[in-house]
Amino acid sequence: MKKIMTIAVLVASTLALAGQAQAAAAPVPDFRGQSAAAVLQSVDAGTNVEMTDLSGSQRPVQWPAQWKVCTQSPAPGEAMTNAVSVGVVKTAEDCPTQ
Repeated sequence: MKKIMTIAVLVASTLALAGQAQAAAAPVPDFRGQSAAAVLQSVDAGTNVEMTDLSGSQRPVQWPAQWKVCTQSPAPGEAMTNAVSVGVVKTAEDCPTQ
């Protein structure tokens, strides 16, 4: 009887942890068209955000509010990971065609 009870508790604990992991992986918002600063404000503090200048000039993104998002990975709706990559251009520039 003790073995059956122990197994039942282990199974219930495992299922509860799996449910918490799924709940924690919220879908990635659609950042395209938003400021790069909005990306930083939307993700958890532990999420690594990589911003790449898509103009071809390899400019550093020093003031995220002055840049807009053109591309992103993970894609909108996919599970959030601990890293997000966005391709950006200055807000007055057009996103490059792909």
